[in-house]
Amino acid sequence: MSATVSDDGTHIAYSAWGRRDGSPVLLIQGLGMDHRGWALQRGAFGRHHRCIAPDNRGTGHSDAPPGPYDLARMAEDALAVMDAEGIERAHVVGASMGGVIAQILGVLYPDRVRSLTLACTACQHHEWRRELLAEWANVVGERGMAGLMDDGMRWLIGPRLQRRFGVFVNVLARVLVQTKPHAFVAQIDAILNASDQLRFELPRVHAPTLVVTGSQDTLTPLGDAEELAELITTSRLYVLRGAAHGLMAEAPNAFNDVVLKFLDEIDRAVDLPTKESA
Repeated sequence: MSATVSDDGTHIAYSAWGRRDGSPVLLIQGLGMDHRGWALQRGAFGRHHRCIAPDNRGTGHSDAPPGPYDLARMAEDALAVMDAEGIERAHVVGASMGGVIAQILGVLYPDRVRSLTLACTACQHHEWRRELLAEWANVVGERGMAGLMDDGMRWLIGPRLQRRFGVFVNVLARVLVQTKPHAFVAQIDAILNASDQLRFELPRVHAPTLVVTGSQDTLTPLGDAEELAELITTSRLYVLRGAAHGLMAEAPNAFNDVVLKFLDEIDRAVDLPTKESA
């Protein structure tokens, strides 16, 4: 693990792997997760790309300062990791909360973004999701992270898929349970306090964008992905059949394939000579 310091003094840890001469990919995980959430992407992505995966503040080896946290600040943490690695522009892949952070990067820092991949994420709050996240925060505040395990896993990976992916569900659970309760609650507060104004800024995004969702995702359903794809005019939508919110773990081969094909397409388009230079 490597680390850098964000401009507010918070130490941000990150994992770096892959081809040093490959196009850079920044991978940002979701609520309560750290770089280990990309375990099933490491080999496939690393064969082609230079990869960096930060531990969001409050998770993994990063500092877990007291709240409040802010998603825009967490986007700046990701930029600090890019700066530490000397990366000017990167393909940004964000999952769930990390997908919102990726949207912020696309809107506020377009010169740092080569492309966006927005997985199992949304651009606005629904009241039922607000109530669910607030309930999670209350449970964790009262009983610690272990109190969330059964209910949280049902939302992350549906009941049918829990039976099929029991081993990796246990890995996800271990990552979540290691998150400090106050930091998990602070991340939830950051999500709940994020302005829905972001969705009105998304038409400004000009980076090529891939929106990926699972057909069985109940936490960020298909409608959320469709809204993202409609608002970002440079986007395309891909639905992974049979996958739920934990699609990177549930359908890793399909996820890796569609994302890597997208990144390769963008890289080849950038590398093609123009008429003036040909």
